[in-house]
Amino acid sequence: MTEPTFYQPQGNEIALFEGACQHQLPVLIKGPTGCGKTRFVRHMAERLNRPLYTVACHDDLTAADLVGRHLIGPEGTYWQDGPLTRAVREGGICYLDEVVEARKDTTVVLHPLADDRRELALERTGECLQAAPGFMLVVSYNPGYQSLIKGMKPSTRQRFVSLRFDYPEAAVETTIVQRESGCDPDLAQLLVRLANALRNLKDHDLEEAASTRLLIYTAQLIGAGLPTLDACRAALAEPLSDDDATVAALMDVARAVFGGD
Repeated sequence: MTEPTFYQPQGNEIALFEGACQHQLPVLIKGPTGCGKTRFVRHMAERLNRPLYTVACHDDLTAADLVGRHLIGPEGTYWQDGPLTRAVREGGICYLDEVVEARKDTTVVLHPLADDRRELALERTGECLQAAPGFMLVVSYNPGYQSLIKGMKPSTRQRFVSLRFDYPEAAVETTIVQRESGCDPDLAQLLVRLANALRNLKDHDLEEAASTRLLIYTAQLIGAGLPTLDACRAALAEPLSDDDATVAALMDVARAVFGGD
């Protein structure tokens, strides 16, 4: 039996999500990379006992990738539902991760599902599907990457109940790192202290902050026997920057937290 997805609440996000689900409202989750958005959705799907279809959005994502397409098989042409259509039919959750990365002509298919119509038109088959009662549309994006070109239109945002995520408070993040990596509390606490020090450099030297995910990776490498500073370089400093000087500066911070040359 698969172990349930661990999620440490930061506020009232579970109650808000359950309220949105009860009233069949779509949900938008905003927050930085690696702060737990995808884990939260997975946890809620398990909590609500709903099938979950996750789509990682990108520039080449087409409407057919979401809705479905005709394929050719041994017995001829047949229709295959995409993840969005399967969720609509089954009453599941369709989660579009980093939705602003998808093409605008792709996300247009979401509009009738994100209002009181809750409909999905399949132009290729002539069907107009009414979403099953349990269906829920959830999208996420990182506001830090938002631009005039890749921002979400206000008319689209206003179709969603919106939850804002951030990196957890130190005590909560320490619990998450310890729980997910199996490390001892002292190491988890030091890693969170290091992350917060690196996050203070974000606006100056880094495009993105140190995520909780990277802290877990670092703790796992240390648990596997890698020297602490080597683990910090491989799982924290190098993923955060390609610039040699910046990586060196990040490692200086790591040495200040953990000690060592």
